[in-house]
Amino acid sequence: MILANPRIPLWGRTLVDEEKLLDQLDIIQMALPEAFGEAMAIIQEKSEILLEAEEYGQQIVDAAQAKRAQILDASDIIRQAEREASELRRQVQQECEAMMQETLAQIDRQRRTCQQEIEEIHRHAMAEAQSIQDGADKYADNVLKNIEEQLHDMMRIIRNGRQQLQPDNSSSHNSSQSLNHKKK
Repeated sequence: MILANPRIPLWGRTLVDEEKLLDQLDIIQMALPEAFGEAMAIIQEKSEILLEAEEYGQQIVDAAQAKRAQILDASDIIRQAEREASELRRQVQQECEAMMQETLAQIDRQRRTCQQEIEEIHRHAMAEAQSIQDGADKYADNVLKNIEEQLHDMMRIIRNGRQQLQPDNSSSHNSSQSLNHKKK
């Protein structure tokens, strides 16, 4: 868009159609926030899942500790409770890790999608810029071709005029020398 518009001589500035530029910026602005919003929603969801998992884990630990406190008298029961608490911890830890892995995978997929969209926008912008550049080059080539043809026509006219003046030029040169000689 910038390359296709005329430049202001001596100022080094380019005139740009403000509406077209703002339309292009609006398109880009509308595309990016949606992708970033989705990524932020996934990150928020991850935080909520981790918080829930921690709360769930803490509830299990609290429940296990309460159960342990109730049955401190019987050693077999205590060992059984410790085994259950350990198993519960292991299960909670596995569930938390699985949730975290899934959340990280979702974030990574969303990031790749956003990156692909950004790359597509960049490729599109570069293609448009190349198209504009090609159009400007073609226009400049046409202008230069027209000037070249006009110069060829002018050179042909000048050559023809000089050829027509050639026979007269030698006689007028002799007569002007004789006039100059007489004046002296």
